[in-house]
Amino acid sequence: MSAKGEGAGRIVLPEIDSTNAEGFRRAATLAGPTWILAGLQTAGRGRRARPWTSPPGNFHGTLVLKPSGSPETVALRSFAAALALRDALVQVTGLGNSFTLKWPNDVLCNGGKLAGILLESQGLNGPDPVLCIGIGVNLIAAPDPSQVEPGAVPPVSLLQETGLRITPETFLDALAPAYARWEASFQAEGFAPLRAAWLAHAARLGETIRARTGNDSREGVFEGIDASGNLILRMTQGPVAIPAAEVFF
Repeated sequence: MSAKGEGAGRIVLPEIDSTNAEGFRRAATLAGPTWILAGLQTAGRGRRARPWTSPPGNFHGTLVLKPSGSPETVALRSFAAALALRDALVQVTGLGNSFTLKWPNDVLCNGGKLAGILLESQGLNGPDPVLCIGIGVNLIAAPDPSQVEPGAVPPVSLLQETGLRITPETFLDALAPAYARWEASFQAEGFAPLRAAWLAHAARLGETIRARTGNDSREGVFEGIDASGNLILRMTQGPVAIPAAEVFF
């Protein structure tokens, strides 16, 4: 995949259950990195199998990759996807200060949740690894705030926040090369450049946040992320690395 995104295929479908599910179905036939874009998703999902609202006009897409490396290394591509999303949003809007990154895998616009990322994989330890990077962006519509968990970041749309109406195809024209650049950086230099860039745009860095894992909830100062992408939360007993959690502001 070149820095311009050349070599990445593109499949555009009017309607599908889930672009990630379609990615797995098609993976064996794909010769290289491929984007799958759907006009409508009927069974879109977010993290922890939560439904993802996917009305027409919003962006519902998946990048299908066949990466080498350990599952832990492959998972760091969520940060590449977040950075690419921010780059694409800045490109199509010209509003560099509006977009921040929320750990582990959300993009915010003016403090509201604009986009989410879902990584799913199969066979990473075998001969035919597949990674599907699912991305949803509220380009023109956002879920009703009553549909999200109390205390969660309220959802927003790009149209609502900026007045700009961007089509999914136009957004993919910006997103595909943006991701290609971060993928090339990751392969050549590892996670360190991604980590530094992600922290430069991190939401609530240095502020008190709450991280919930299952029934365990911890509050502390968000100090950053470590070399494995774990959240670093400074608590009374010192810094704690948290590999997975729901974060609340």
